[in-house]
Amino acid sequence: MENLTIRSSRLVDLNLLRVRVASNLEEFPAYSYFSSFCADPQAAADYEVVCVDLDRDEIPESVYADKVDKTFRGKRFKAGYFLVHYFGEPAHLVTVGRTFYVFGRALEKTVWPYFVKHILTIFSADHGFLHLKAAGFELPGAGATLLIGRNGAGKTVFLAQACLAGARFLSNTHTLVRDGVAHGVPSSIRVRRDQCFGELIDRHGLTPHMESGDYVTDASTLFDSPRIGSAPVRNVVIVDYNPASPQGLNRISPGAAEVFMDQFSFAVTTYGLKDDLLAHHGSDFDAYVDSLARMRRQLTQLVEGAECYRANVDMLDIDSRNAALKQLAA
Repeated sequence: MENLTIRSSRLVDLNLLRVRVASNLEEFPAYSYFSSFCADPQAAADYEVVCVDLDRDEIPESVYADKVDKTFRGKRFKAGYFLVHYFGEPAHLVTVGRTFYVFGRALEKTVWPYFVKHILTIFSADHGFLHLKAAGFELPGAGATLLIGRNGAGKTVFLAQACLAGARFLSNTHTLVRDGVAHGVPSSIRVRRDQCFGELIDRHGLTPHMESGDYVTDASTLFDSPRIGSAPVRNVVIVDYNPASPQGLNRISPGAAEVFMDQFSFAVTTYGLKDDLLAHHGSDFDAYVDSLARMRRQLTQLVEGAECYRANVDMLDIDSRNAALKQLAA
């Protein structure tokens, strides 16, 4: 698209793919969402997201009005609804091949909340991966453990305590799976001052996020063990911490794990991306159904090939933490 002034950009490393995020702002807040950038900023990108802040430059609506996506997502952006519970001012979405332009204000609210999720899902559709909302770590010699759960269930605490105990960090939020191997997607980690992270925040002198009051950092800052890019999946753990309920790491059936993951981990369902996936396939019914069916088969194969557990474990208690990790590595 012509006549746009780009004042900053970053080539983001998402492990299996690279995304260029660009803006007409000199300092774009969305860059803080990412923890890994490509050494060569001029390298080719798989996708590009161009965010144009209309408060920074006066751009006539005629420049983009007739190009705005006529898709479900394009219409929702114009209403200020981006994805699931993310809202903001109305924005205008223009898709040109693998480049996404968005015109509006405070557009950092669209980058991680929508574009990253969308791009990972369509990349998975095109390259035979399964996109999951899942954290993960690798225990030495015991493969990867994927952590699934509702918001507030304790996934980040479980992940952090495992990594502090020597596990290697794989992913905090997004994981792509194919042929039984999990590939972590690098991202910043948002933590809050509590019993789990208070000491780490003070030790590393983390600066609070200017809006949320949380602290944003990355795995290499928090943990001594190295981050890994991929590992074969050994365990799938549904994290469901409730101190008032019986404690333990209990085996569950693959079927039970799959039902839960379909709602809380399978990206198309969890993030409400069904319309976006259909649009990506050009509204081709057969292509859409085939793509979705393939992903669901992969989900079935994943849980059937893994040890599945439900975890109600106080990971801040060293004995409980060590017992859980020993069981996962057994």
